[in-house]
Amino acid sequence: MRHLAVSLFTPPGVFVALLLGLGVLLLRRKPRWPGAAALGIALASWALAVPPVADSLLRGLEAPYEGIPVPEGDVVIVLGGGVRTGVQDLSGTGAPSYATLYRAVTGFRLQRRLKVPLIVSGGRVFETMAAEAPIAKRLLEDLGAPAEGVLAEDQSRDTLENARESARLCKERGFRSPVVVTSAFHLTRALSAFRKVGLEVHPYPADFLTWTGKRYGLVDFLPNAGAQRDSFVAIREYLALMALAAGG
Repeated sequence: MRHLAVSLFTPPGVFVALLLGLGVLLLRRKPRWPGAAALGIALASWALAVPPVADSLLRGLEAPYEGIPVPEGDVVIVLGGGVRTGVQDLSGTGAPSYATLYRAVTGFRLQRRLKVPLIVSGGRVFETMAAEAPIAKRLLEDLGAPAEGVLAEDQSRDTLENARESARLCKERGFRSPVVVTSAFHLTRALSAFRKVGLEVHPYPADFLTWTGKRYGLVDFLPNAGAQRDSFVAIREYLALMALAAGG
């Protein structure tokens, strides 16, 4: 009952419940299409806000990278995934988002294993944001990465520019076998971007959001904000892949 109450009185569940109620009321009146539309929107919103649906959307993006072996390479490239620009951090201002944190830590562990340099890629995506790479570089140095072994590429604003600017750095530094680290759901788009700029890379995933054999209980069919966010991430990624394939 506690989980049901939380779901019904917090977003997105409260909006789903309101739309369902509105749809039922409107169906009693003519014309009935507004009620049917409200119910349709409510059911779609419900579906996109439950883990089984969100996970099914993510699986197509993440499944190809489950269980892949640790690749060999001469440099590790970590793609940025957002920052919190003005927050207080242990060694400065600005902190990585969860996605950037997972990617950076995975890249750091790979760097230690492979004993190679590391490139962190990510610039100022919006004018109100700080560049991602310097914040990720500071984090990595705090964790123990040697400053001279971490290169910050702080000009790129999207995945294609990540690939283009990282490829430029690789050419300048003579790196021929890069390992690219990014979130598992983002890896297909990253590989497509690197192919577009003519650089073959080895993929390594970080930050899996789902997994094979995941089990669900009744509570997982109640709408929640986390699942809604994951559905949004997956849908945005599919749209971005289509745009990249179309040349955008």
